[in-house]
Amino acid sequence: MGWRLFRLQRCRYHYYYSGASQKPGETRIDLLKKNASIFKDIIERITEVNSHGILLIATNPVDILSYTSWKQSGWPASRVIGSGTLLDSARFRYLIGKNKGIDPRSIHAHIIGEHGDSEVPVWSLANVAGTDLELDEETQQDIFDRTKNAAYEIINAKGATSYAIALALDRIVAAILGNEGSVLNVSTLLEDYNGVSDVYLGVPCVVDRNGVREILPLPLNESEKVAFQASANKLKEQIAGLE
Repeated sequence: MGWRLFRLQRCRYHYYYSGASQKPGETRIDLLKKNASIFKDIIERITEVNSHGILLIATNPVDILSYTSWKQSGWPASRVIGSGTLLDSARFRYLIGKNKGIDPRSIHAHIIGEHGDSEVPVWSLANVAGTDLELDEETQQDIFDRTKNAAYEIINAKGATSYAIALALDRIVAAILGNEGSVLNVSTLLEDYNGVSDVYLGVPCVVDRNGVREILPLPLNESEKVAFQASANKLKEQIAGLE
């Protein structure tokens, strides 16, 4: 059938994994119509038996499928969460840390926007313990390109991504089950966020047992704001075409 549906149960939470896999040479947006059709059936089945859970979406294109899942489920946006740019941000920090010879856990840097080709590196706020990174433009571009294209390289090498996204999902689930109030770059519904509304995108959020408790504002510079808005507009066009 080209897609899979599994259910894992832990305490009172249910986690579903479904969707067609991204193939070599295929972008995340290429998956849209295929996976939107799959998700329509799955969300209907979930909401028939559950009205109080949390939907955690990882299937690509994750931001659009999170948005359509929110619309279809009728649940509060805080309880429909996409994996967003959590994995992208982790890769970003790793590559910065490798360049600087610093533990990535000490790097504060964000990838926001679409989990995909229009994602945005927030270089203006990237720092180590509040100090500037002091990376030249060529190095910044190389780090960002490697961050953005990592999934394509993995897919070309072994046909699919699995381990890294599994770790990202484990981190989100741990924040929910542990009621941690952790700041994670997940995909959530934005309203007047740096000029962006009515779309799911990855931004820093406080995540606890209720889902997304709070969306944290980032003071983007002008070029980052323009790129972020362009990312939102790209996804809105795709959603409009789907509808």
